Amino acid sequence: MAKTVATFVGVVFILVGICGFLAPGLLGAHLTVAHNLVHLISGAVSLYFGMKGTLAQARLFCIVFGIVYGLLGVIGMVAGTPGDPSVPHLAHDNHLLKLIPGTLEFGTVDHYIHILLGVIYLIAGFMTKARATDV
Repeated sequence: MAKTVATFVGVVFILVGICGFLAPGLLGAHLTVAHNLVHLISGAVSLYFGMKGTLAQARLFCIVFGIVYGLLGVIGMVAGTPGDPSVPHLAHDNHLLKLIPGTLEFGTVDHYIHILLGVIYLIAGFMTKARATDV
């Protein structure tokens, strides 16, 4: 399961990274150039572990990325403050987290997506049993 999820989500990350350059407000997300680059890199890493990594490596990757993305989403919801995003055409956001103002900002939609991704990765990681021969 971990290899399948890592591969699928990797493809989605890459597509979102590419589309984000064309539509920075896609689905209400705050897709700046830096955010799109993070998606492209995350997608490449996820694809690598999904396609070339062992089952144990894909499992560990899913667990680690699940924790990272889940925490990023939760921290954004807790630490985000009301503000106006730098991405054009996006409205005022009540949970705006400006990691690097004007460069890397996350809004409420981003937080929910990050939490969802974290849950998906964690489920894939913990539902996958790595065999001793896969280490």
